[in-house]
Amino acid sequence: MKTAAIGRMAAAVLFVLAAGLLAQSPGKSGFRLDAGNDPRPASNGMNDLMIAGGRVWAANGEGLSVTADRGASWRNIGHEDGIGKGGISALDVCGNRVWAATGYDTLTSVDPSALPAGGGVGTSADGGETWVWMPQPVDSREETRYSPTTTHVQNITYDLAIVPGPSDTTVWIASFAGGFRKSSDRGRTWEVVTVDGRPFDPVPDLSHRAFSIHFDGRSLWAGSAGGVHRSDDNGLTWTTFSHRSQPRGISGNFVVAIATQKNAGRSIVWAATIETTSESGDTTETRGVSMSEDGGLTWSVKLPGVFAHNFAFHGPSVYVATDSGLYVSPDFGGQWALFGPIADKETGAIVTGPEVNCAAVDSAASDLWVGTSDGLALTGDGGATWSVFRSFRTPGAAGEPDTYAYPNPFSPFRDNLIGENGHVRFQYRLAGPARVTVRVYDFSMRLVAEAVTGRERPAAGDYAEMWDGRNDYGEAVANGVYFYRIDVSGGKSRWGKVIVMN
Repeated sequence: MKTAAIGRMAAAVLFVLAAGLLAQSPGKSGFRLDAGNDPRPASNGMNDLMIAGGRVWAANGEGLSVTADRGASWRNIGHEDGIGKGGISALDVCGNRVWAATGYDTLTSVDPSALPAGGGVGTSADGGETWVWMPQPVDSREETRYSPTTTHVQNITYDLAIVPGPSDTTVWIASFAGGFRKSSDRGRTWEVVTVDGRPFDPVPDLSHRAFSIHFDGRSLWAGSAGGVHRSDDNGLTWTTFSHRSQPRGISGNFVVAIATQKNAGRSIVWAATIETTSESGDTTETRGVSMSEDGGLTWSVKLPGVFAHNFAFHGPSVYVATDSGLYVSPDFGGQWALFGPIADKETGAIVTGPEVNCAAVDSAASDLWVGTSDGLALTGDGGATWSVFRSFRTPGAAGEPDTYAYPNPFSPFRDNLIGENGHVRFQYRLAGPARVTVRVYDFSMRLVAEAVTGRERPAAGDYAEMWDGRNDYGEAVANGVYFYRIDVSGGKSRWGKVIVMN
């Protein structure tokens, strides 16, 4: 299933082939997990969502978070539980069989900037309880049949797909520097597959740079920097569809996500397609969503100019997670609407930033789940009301202070954007109903802003108030250290500190 990690990273990715050979022997985890033992997901940065067997699987920056009770409790699976280093970069679930890949940022002597690296690929046969984890697939330096990928740097798995078979399962991965690879022995060995039959070499050949892979029950669909590719024989032969290969082609050859919508006898392939102009030189390519109802022979372009990351479906409805927010079409892409801001129906907690990374629909419950960089959201009534799930440390518990600010340091121009204004959260916990006022002071203890005045909080629980980094005159405050005080009716005041840094 496609992850949103690819979207922004892949658009500006640098191809680096550094030295290094990783072992290919799998290692079995002996960890067991308690179900539903955490009150919230492990991270706010969501990359992918899948729903299978009554469970919602959320791939995030800290690992996998799983809920079977609509978010009332979570099971968080991280590195200590047997999965690889980093956050989940790819995920697919089929029954109790789970496949996942991880990725993380690294520094190299070739480039001092952080580069994405593959943390490996792993599988669980028991719903995430125990794992067999393998290093990121790489090639021997002695490989002569094609250009070998000998490092995990830039060799990150952005997508994977499970293809069930009569006797066993084939798993496919799409890894930028490693190309498309398949394993028929549960990850012990991997075979490089090219969609054009030429020897693998991702430096000159854009179709060898792999970003998305999807199995629709009959056909295997692959997305590269060279277009959309379809195989009806599990990767033995391929047909390629690109921007210029047909009169009605895809909007752009850089394909970051593929999914299939099946409803009322119709089967529609959807692809998130962006431009490769910087490398191909074709200025007619654009970003958007491309759809085909005839197996890729002809395409229609929807949402032109929009950078899409992920798809979800419910009957004739199509949901598209994009940089601009969550789009929905109720009629197979005929008409489109953009969801408005998301806020929790009970606490008022707002999901900041317009970007939506992923979405999934639980058809049995008519639930729509949305993953962002600022947490998860759930609606069961088409977006009229929302429940927001966000990761945070519980104030006053396990040595934590009674209140804290995050992010800290905080930039009013970059962090937790709502419109053009950034926001910092002041987290705290109430023992019962109260009215809350929040004031911000500078280092000399002069009042800068009254961020919240007499807000009614109707019940005990965890809350967060927000400040936009501006004074009471609407001016952005200067860089420096600021103090805030949370006054609670009938209770003691709480003090905290935040650093403003633009």
